[in-house]
Amino acid sequence: MEPMRIREDSPYRGELTELAFELAAKSAGFTKSIQDGMRYPLATLVRSMNCYYSNLIEGHHIHPVDIERAMNEDYTNEPEKRDLQLEARAHVNVQQWIDDGGLAASACGSEAIREIHRRFGELLPDALLSVDDPESDGQIRMEPGKLRTRDVKVGRHVAISPGALPRFLARFEKVYGGLGKAETILSAAAAHHRFVWIHPFLDGNGRVARLMSYASLREALDTGGLWSISRGLARRVQDYKSHLQACDSKRRGDTDERGHLSERALIDFSRFFLETCLDQVQFMIGLVQPERLRDRILIWTEEEIRAGRLQPKSGVILESVLLRGELPRGDVPALVGTGDRQARRIVSGLIEAGPITSESSRAPLHIAFPARLAGRWLPGLFPQ
Repeated sequence: MEPMRIREDSPYRGELTELAFELAAKSAGFTKSIQDGMRYPLATLVRSMNCYYSNLIEGHHIHPVDIERAMNEDYTNEPEKRDLQLEARAHVNVQQWIDDGGLAASACGSEAIREIHRRFGELLPDALLSVDDPESDGQIRMEPGKLRTRDVKVGRHVAISPGALPRFLARFEKVYGGLGKAETILSAAAAHHRFVWIHPFLDGNGRVARLMSYASLREALDTGGLWSISRGLARRVQDYKSHLQACDSKRRGDTDERGHLSERALIDFSRFFLETCLDQVQFMIGLVQPERLRDRILIWTEEEIRAGRLQPKSGVILESVLLRGELPRGDVPALVGTGDRQARRIVSGLIEAGPITSESSRAPLHIAFPARLAGRWLPGLFPQ
């Protein structure tokens, strides 16, 4: 699977390095621009976004609202849709485990890769653990976290033999597991493809690759989980798959440098990958501009009040939560100019509607970003 990184004397390395530095600067600036009280709820919504678009790449369509329902254990009675809800819940749970610091070492380590696959697979329904067996025309069961024990072919790519998996994964970890932050960013696309090329599991390799890339970039860029590349890859899914296929190709003669596989294809994919990351950071920057976001939320609140779905003065509470990050419940009566009972009624209506949340009946109020309101508050994040 050599070359595994873009060589230092490549004429294209300077261009890719500039993209990596630009990505690091924009990502850091975006993270710092989000106030503390808004980062966690926004990251929670981004997990659903990441899951939704990763599902689309796999050909599994489940709406973000249904993903949110699954996270609240509200499942449909339709078996196929319920299975997709369970799959989405598994994906979101694994990403939350990553966000909460579950990976003790590099995301490109053999154990980390197997743990991501195990955690995802153990939460899947039985129907999604069955994989077509081309040899018998029947099905075989995928074991979560277990390396495959049979040969596989993906499109035109014949993956390495099962017996070679430990050796190739050890090489993969050695090359990508100990890189510094700048080199991790620069090599993210290469690691993404080489993992898919190894194809260590019977199924779920694409999803694990995207979760691995998410974790690597989250660490290297300190993204806070506030943006994800999956949306960009899903929106250009044919380009994404074409680049992966091109990276499978062998060296294209003396002009393609050393190694068994094409370095030029890896360079092209690296450029596409970094540009897609930049595009997604820029998209989130434009979407979450504090003043515009505040205006959209307050306009929605006024419409809900006029429709009788929220109590008057609800906007005052929401605006205060947005400005302060959190609002102690004891401050609410004075803020809205009512007695305690009416203040509690206003707060209860907001919690029920979804825009604010609280850990308990006495805990401070925080902003929430429910998926069902994303179309109004953060237009373009999800389809309607």
